[in-house]
Order: sequence, then C-alpha cells, then structure tokens
Amino acid sequence: MTHFLDINKTDAAALRAIIDQAAAMKQARAGRPRGAPDDEQPLAGRMVALIFEKPSTRTRVSFDVGARQLGAQTMVLSGADMQLGHGETIADTARVLSRYVDLIMMRTFEEDTILEMAEHASVPVINGLTNRTHPCQIMADILTYEEHRGPIRGKRVVWCGDGNNVCASFIHAAGQFGFDFTFTGPEQLDPEPGFVDEARARGADIRIERDAMRAVEGADLVVTDTWVSMHDSQSSRERRHNLLRPYQVNDELMSHAAPDALFMHCLPAHRDEEVTSSVMDGPQSVIFDEAENRLHAQKAIMRYCLGV
Repeated sequence: MTHFLDINKTDAAALRAIIDQAAAMKQARAGRPRGAPDDEQPLAGRMVALIFEKPSTRTRVSFDVGARQLGAQTMVLSGADMQLGHGETIADTARVLSRYVDLIMMRTFEEDTILEMAEHASVPVINGLTNRTHPCQIMADILTYEEHRGPIRGKRVVWCGDGNNVCASFIHAAGQFGFDFTFTGPEQLDPEPGFVDEARARGADIRIERDAMRAVEGADLVVTDTWVSMHDSQSSRERRHNLLRPYQVNDELMSHAAPDALFMHCLPAHRDEEVTSSVMDGPQSVIFDEAENRLHAQKAIMRYCLGV
C-alpha cells in the first residue's frame, strides 16, 4: 500500500518524481479554466474521501479541485459527521471506508490518528496535516522554489519563529532533497530533536541560531508561519507574541538574506505579526504561487499513491 504520511517516510526518488510530475501537470494546464478537467483523467471512476477534523481552506479546496481535475469524485467529511474515534474506533472506520472509496486524505490533530487509519485501511492514506507534520505543504513549497529559482539542492532555507508542524516537514525535506536548513526562534519552541538528528544523518546541514539577523545572512529562502493557533488562549497568545517578536520577518530582516532570496508563508497569515505586509506584498514574496501549488503538488501525490 502506497501511503503519503510524511516526507521522511517516502523514498527520495519518489519525492523527486512527485515534484517533477506536479510541475509538468501545472505547465500542461496553463491558460485553462480552473474547472476544466486535465487532458489525462487518471482518477476517472475513483472516489476520494477528504476527512477534516481540523477546519481548512487551502487543503479542502485544493484537494477537492485537484481530485476533480484528475477525473475523480470527492466526498468531504468532517469529524462531527463521523464521530471519529468516539462512536467507532479509527481502525474500524478505516476498514469500512476502504470498502467505499479508493483514497483517503485526512487532516487531523494527533499523528497517532492518521497512523492508525493508514495501518488498517486497505486503500492509500494521505496526511493532509497533523499537529506534528504537514508534508503536503512542503511539497508545494519545494515546487514553488524550484519554479522560481531552479533546483533546491544545496540552497539555504531559514525558518523564523515556531518550530511547529510545518517546520518539522521542512526539516524532513532538507534530509530528502539535500538543502541546508537553519531554524531561528526561541529555545522553548525549538523543533523536535529527533527530526533534526534524522535530517543530519541524511547529510543535511541543520543549524539552530538564536540571532535572527545572523540566521538569515545569505539565505536563499526565508519562511515563517503564524505565531498562534485558533485554539490558543489569550494568555498563551500574549506569551507567544513576547517570545517570538524578535523573529518577525520584516524588510530589515530580509535585507540580510541573499539579494534574490524568496519569502514564503503557508497562510493564513496574521499580517504585521509574524511578517509585515510590506514583505508579504513585496517582490520577494511568492506566497500566492505557493498557495496555488498546493493544488498541483497534491494532484501528483494522489497519482503517486494510486500508481497512476
């Protein structure tokens, strides 16, 4: 069974093939209406279940549109619709869904939930996001970088802020795609040491630098994410803001990066908190190309999982 659960769990050659196929499919659609099907319909006759325990805009729309462009039908289910893990075990849900659909994409909270779903499903499972990782986003980010600047191998990526799930998948990607990665943020929000160790073992240069200006010196790509989530309390938000304020991505910080450095943010962003509007809307920002590329990267991931 070919699942797509994490970048570090997927063969490096397969990851490269996914990126290349995503780029080719995007180019083939140039100038076509968004609702028009692809010339190839490799998912024709297939049913794709899209499960959301966490709310979503980009993941929901991009997977739904992508599956339809490839010829599939989709079924969107929320955690409330399914009572996942409450009225029925995750294992039994996986077994039942596998009798109805050809592919399951799941956006959930706990990593154990998607791992259990994959263990018991007899169809491929895609990790649309967990609290621990966000692999589909990083595949879109790599696609975006390469369409603007060429191969990412050997480049220098700097993450500013919280060592969260998106940061974790970037570290996984550093080990698989061969780029260097620097985390700059407060010690309390460091990425998981195990992720860092694994990427280093694969040959990636992974650094932690507390001084944000020093961290971005000569960077090819600067990335950040929101400082708070919708579930954080007001007191938690204030503490995180105080911790993370020195790591805001602003014009001064970007001036220390390479002259042709790009800026990315997976969105949604809190403008003028983790990043200033002048950077988001500036010439180095590729955030909306990045958002679009979720569609193309995830189409290639679905094809990889189904072997088509």
